[in-house]
Parts: sequence; C-alpha cells; structure tokens
Amino acid sequence: MEAEIGRRIKALRTEKGITLESLAQQTGFSKGYLSKVEKSKKAPPVSTLGNIARAFNVTISSLLGEESPRTSLCLVRKQERPLIARDGTAFGYSYEAMAYRYPNKMMEPFILTLPVGIKKRTFFQHEGQEILFVIQGRMRFSHGNEEYVVEQGDCIYFDSSIPHFGESIGPKEVRCFMVIYNSASGREGTNHGAK
Repeated sequence: MEAEIGRRIKALRTEKGITLESLAQQTGFSKGYLSKVEKSKKAPPVSTLGNIARAFNVTISSLLGEESPRTSLCLVRKQERPLIARDGTAFGYSYEAMAYRYPNKMMEPFILTLPVGIKKRTFFQHEGQEILFVIQGRMRFSHGNEEYVVEQGDCIYFDSSIPHFGESIGPKEVRCFMVIYNSASGREGTNHGAK
C-alpha cells in the first residue's frame, strides 16, 4: 500500500508539472522527506497525505487509489480496508482507511492505532475539525496548551488547526475511530487535511 501511495504521489506531481522544491514550499516538508515518501522509504502519516493532496488539489482518497465512479454509497468490508503507515512510520501510528472508495468525500474516516511507547512525539496541525472516539485503550491527548486523559468509550471533537497529539498510556495500544473534516472538502477539485 505504501509503495503504491509513493508512486501515485510522484505520478501526480509529474502530471501536474510540480517540482519537488515547489511541493516542499507548498506543503512545508523538506525536499528530502518528500523524495523518501515518493520512493516509499518513509510511510507518511495521514496529515502528510492531507497536505500533499491539498497541494495537488485532490482528495486523500485519490492518493490511496480512489478511482471509483460517482456513487451514493460505498461499502468497504473489514478485510478490504487498506492499512497505511504500519510500524515503518516515524510516529508508529497506523491508519485503516474506512471509506476510501467513496469519491469527493466531505469527511475522511479512519481507524487510528497508537502503539504503546511512541517512537517520536510530534504535534499535528491542519485545517478543519476532527473527531476521535476511543474504541480501545487509554490515551493522553494534547490540544494546544491543554492535556486530557481519554479512555475507552470517550469521544473528543476538536479544531484541528490547533496543534494536537495523542499517545497511548497504559499496557494496551489505543484504537480510535477518527473522522477528519475540512470545509473545503467534498467539492470538486478540493481536498482536506488529515492527521
């Protein structure tokens, strides 16, 4: 899956005539990092995919291989959900795309897994709003200068333009149902950010 994402990003960049340097300026990532993403040497978190997709004026789902015709319903079976950014990501997070087949989504739903013992503490920030519903585990969630302990069954809804970060606390990894919304999403030729 990660290799396909890298190939799609490079193909889109080439198709749109965007240099790595220009993409770096638009996204805020270094040329070296973007090159590693394209070569599948770095598994990007969803926030990175959101920033890249926004620069290309496409949806995150198009980077995941969304090539479906327009539809009013999409069913993705449990075993069909693509897993993005397994343990190879610098953050240790993994994401399962819940509705990747639905074109021009207004929301991006994922199952987010936070491992026990994070590899790197990094705050995320992107346009829009986000909701996290904890399915399993217990996490410490930072939003701006505030910190919360969020447990199984708890739900948080927040402004994702404020720096935020989650990490598991306790013996279990944390699994959350995550939905990202950006007011620019869902319109033809626009995109949304992501975690």
